[in-house]
Amino acid sequence: MTTPKGYSATQIALHWGVAALIAGQYIFKDAIAGAWRAIRAGESYAFDPLILAHVAGGALILALIVWRLVLRLKRGAPPPPENEPGPLKTLSHVAHWAFYALIAAMSVTGLMAWFGDVVLAAQVHNVLKVALLALIALHVLAVPFHRLVLKNNVMVRMIRPEA
Repeated sequence: MTTPKGYSATQIALHWGVAALIAGQYIFKDAIAGAWRAIRAGESYAFDPLILAHVAGGALILALIVWRLVLRLKRGAPPPPENEPGPLKTLSHVAHWAFYALIAAMSVTGLMAWFGDVVLAAQVHNVLKVALLALIALHVLAVPFHRLVLKNNVMVRMIRPEA
């Protein structure tokens, strides 16, 4: 497999689509959290379309992450910038694979909790959401670091598809 110089339009669309879906999951989580508390307390809860959206969103995120993984394994990913220090290249590589693992695990544990009533899965889901937020923060902070400190424009690869 040859190493691509950039990401494909599909890879970029999947990246931003998954990012938007994950943001929605965090922003609109109150309905499902309330329903889960009601279920655990043996109470009923009113239907809320945001509950369905959260569950469907989690399943969709899982499907899109699998698609992203297949594309990455088949097509590859562009190499890190030339001026990126070795330890940062390693950290970047680990962080990207951690994203796939955390996002997939979030989806699976959420689905297990909701459809299987698995309390441990719900607890793991809540721990993973904090880890995922930390990884997202690191990922977002890498953009100005690359631009201002390393003086490269690595962000362009996730905006403009490889020609």
